[in-house]
Parts: sequence; structure tokens; C-alpha cells
Amino acid sequence: MSVGTLRRSLVAWAFLLPALVLISLSVLLPALMALVMSFTASGLDVSEPLRFVGLANLQRLLLDPMVRRVLLTTFLYLCGVVPPIVLGSLALAVLVNRGLPGSHLMRGAFYTPVLVSIVVAAIAFRWLYAENGLINGWLAELIGPAFTPIGFLTSPQLALPAVMVVTLWKGLGYYMVIFLAGLQGIPKELYEAAELDGSEGWRQHVDITLPLLRPYVSLVAVVSSIAATKVFEEVFLMTQGGPADSTRTIVYYVYDQAFAELEISYACTLGLALFLVVMLFTLVRLAFSGDRALI
Repeated sequence: MSVGTLRRSLVAWAFLLPALVLISLSVLLPALMALVMSFTASGLDVSEPLRFVGLANLQRLLLDPMVRRVLLTTFLYLCGVVPPIVLGSLALAVLVNRGLPGSHLMRGAFYTPVLVSIVVAAIAFRWLYAENGLINGWLAELIGPAFTPIGFLTSPQLALPAVMVVTLWKGLGYYMVIFLAGLQGIPKELYEAAELDGSEGWRQHVDITLPLLRPYVSLVAVVSSIAATKVFEEVFLMTQGGPADSTRTIVYYVYDQAFAELEISYACTLGLALFLVVMLFTLVRLAFSGDRALI
């Protein structure tokens, strides 16, 4: 290795060092501590020595019926959010990419929910969903005196879909921008050539757009799946896991065990299980990305 190459490497590492130290202190070290605590019994009192319990927390996790329930709820949340986000954001991206009059305004309007704080969004949707809120008010005006207010956030059957709507509302614009980046990288000549070959309208999207956007589709699907798996703010602000635990997801269960039940070690074990699930999604993304990886 020449002196110049060595110097450039040292300069690069010097620039990376602050970020590496920050990541180590804020991410790697807490993760390592959580891994160690998952094999111990401990509470919030950090002065108490850790008591090694081996695989007791893991055994408890496997036998805990609430874990199976929150995993099912999280899976339902994922299934209810990811396909609409992928298809909806792709459709929005195709729409605003057509260069129609007012497309720039539409692009800004669709992206605006991304800029809205989740706290503000939760307050707004709680008002919409309230029994004396806007939606029930409209339905009462439409149906008349026979209408019974719908408890969107108090019904175990409706609470989870109601929370999903908030995630969809905030996420569509964000993933639309990712698809727009992919669409604007497709040469227009391909569509012109396809039109000469008789491919028109939606057939062009099937023949050209979707195959060329496959890396972006897999990226959005995996990223939105990870986000849906880790959903917390919407549940915490709107339902607190209720009613009847119908919206209690795995991350909310980790929070509940750590700060309500003070079961820190068990919460660390749950967090480790969640990390493995997220890692699985990441490996799926890498497996399908090939040489055309975007991340």
C-alpha cells in the first residue's frame, strides 16, 4: 500500500470515527446490554446486580399466550398495511408522473401527511373516529335518527383497521416519492418503442413499468413491512393496545412489559425476538435485490 493510499484511508477513517463512536454508544452498546439482560432477571433498579437465569426468559416467551396474540395482531397489521401501501403509492407515483396539469400540486398534497407529526395525526383521527366526531356526524345526517354511532376505537373488530388507516395516510406519500425516483429513471423511449409494438395504456405499465420497478417494489415492501412490524406510536396515542388487547402489537407489548410491569429482562427478550424478525425481513430484501440493490 502506497503512502498516498494509506493517508487517504486514515483521513476517511478519521471522518468516520465520530459517527462510529456515536453509533456504538447509542445503538451497539444498548443492544449488547439488552442481549445480556435477556439472560438475567432484573428490574429498573440499576444498582441491583444482574442475576443469571439462563434461558428462563426465552422459555417464558415461548409459553406466553399473549406473545402469540400480539404476534398475530402484528401480522394482521402487516397484512392490512403493506399491500395497500405498495399498490397505492405505486398508483399515486404513476399518476403524478404523467405530467398532468396540477401534478406538482398533487405531489405536494400527497406528501403533506408525511410532514404532519404523528401526535397531530392521532389527535385528528381520534376526533374523526369519536362517537360524536365527524364521520359519525356525517353518517347520522345521511341515515337519520335510526343511526347508532359507530365506536371505531372502542370496538375490538374496528379498532385495528382504524389504526391502520392512520399508517396508510402517513405512509403513502413517503413511498410515492421512492417510486417517483424509479419512474423518472425509466427512459421515455422505451414507452415510445412499446407503443410502436402495439402496447398501449395499462399494458405499457405491465410490460415496462413493473419489471423495471421491481427493485423499488421489493424495497418499499420490505421497508414498509419492517415499519409495520415495529408500529408503536399510532397504537400508543390512539388505543393503548385496547380494546380487549385487539390492537396490542409486539412493540407495544415490549413497552408494556418494560415500563408498566417493570419486567425489564423479559422486555429485552421480547426485543431480541423482534430484532430477529426485522433481520429476517432484511435478509429477504438482500436475497431478492441481487446486483440491482438500492440499499
